[in-house]
Amino acid sequence: MVQPRQGDTVRVHYVGVLDDGTVFDSTQGKGPLQFAVGGREVIPAFERAVIGLAVGESTVVRVPAAEGYGPRQPGKVVTMGRDSLPGGVDPSVGQRILIRQADGSSVQAVVTAVDESTVTLDANHPLAGQDLTYQIELVEVVA
Repeated sequence: MVQPRQGDTVRVHYVGVLDDGTVFDSTQGKGPLQFAVGGREVIPAFERAVIGLAVGESTVVRVPAAEGYGPRQPGKVVTMGRDSLPGGVDPSVGQRILIRQADGSSVQAVVTAVDESTVTLDANHPLAGQDLTYQIELVEVVA
């Protein structure tokens, strides 16, 4: 019985579900997700759930918001003048915009409100503040 350990590359199928039953991500209809255990490619609780599984086994893991994408941070929601947006952007609610910061880095934000003179942007991760449940099946230990 092969079980993954730190450093192994694995392939898994999974379904991620919010508390209200909404599926936020899944490999259904796609190939399995491949990642290196310990490689920080997925959230730590997801990695821990895979360790100890045998190929073909499944598990369900609940990930509190603090261990997933963290709490929502009010400071990541800003309202700014429409004229501060990158040139040519005509914002609409739900649109994703890449905003360049003063230090030269960029952050992706979602438009949450628009009026004639302002736009409100939310740079929180879409799953921040959400408890997550993953149904995970170990498909293969590659190495």
